[in-house]
Amino acid sequence: MQPELEVLTISDRVSETLYSAKAGERFAGVDVILSCGDLPPDYVEFVQDALRAPLFFVRGNHAQKMTRGGPGERPAALGGIDLHRRAAEHQGWLLAGFEGCVRYRPGPHQYSQAEMWLLVFELLPRLWLNRLTYGRYLDILVTHAPPWGVNDGADRAHQGFKALRWLVQTFKPRYHFHGHMHILGSSQSVATRFAQTWVVNTYGYRRSRINPAGELGGGRP
Repeated sequence: MQPELEVLTISDRVSETLYSAKAGERFAGVDVILSCGDLPPDYVEFVQDALRAPLFFVRGNHAQKMTRGGPGERPAALGGIDLHRRAAEHQGWLLAGFEGCVRYRPGPHQYSQAEMWLLVFELLPRLWLNRLTYGRYLDILVTHAPPWGVNDGADRAHQGFKALRWLVQTFKPRYHFHGHMHILGSSQSVATRFAQTWVVNTYGYRRSRINPAGELGGGRP
C-alpha cells in the first residue's frame, strides 16, 4: 500500500512564494516535487534545496532557453530524475512522464501527434512489467502538455496529445499532472476528472494531497 503523499507540482511560471527564504518553512511537509516544465533550472534547484524533497521532472517546449548544456544535450540536470519516456517508482508510487508539446513551430521538445504515439508505445513494455510486478500499470503521469480534449486549448500550440488521452483511458493512472496551459481566470479548468484520473493543470504551483484511493486534496496554499 502506498502512503499518502504531499506533492508540490510546479510549471511555467516562477512564483515569488516559492522563490523566497521562507519557502522551506511554508511548504514544510512536502514529500515529492514534480516539475512539469518551462522553468529555469536555478529556480527548480532552489525549490528542491529549500524543501529538501526528491524531484522528478519533464522538460517543456521552451526548455532550450532554460536548460543547461548545448542544443540537443540532455544533461542530468536539476538533481532530479528526468521522467521523459521513463517509468520510475517512489515510495511505492509508479510514475512515468513525457516532455514537450504539440509541434507548432521549428524547435526541440515539440512533437507531432504521430511522434507522441510512438513515444507512448515505447513505454508500454515497462507499464506491462509494472502490472506483473505491482498489480497495476501506473499511478502518476507527469507531462508538460495536457491530453487531447482535457484542460487543453483550441489553438495548435496548446492542443493536447491524443496519445496521452489514450494512455490515461487505457492504463488509468490515478493522477495526471501537466503544465503548458496558462491559467488566466478563475473560470478556467484546473483539476478535471477524466475517466478514472484526476488531470491537473499545475501552472505556477499547486500543493496536492494524493492517496491510493485516488482522492485529490489541497490546492494552492
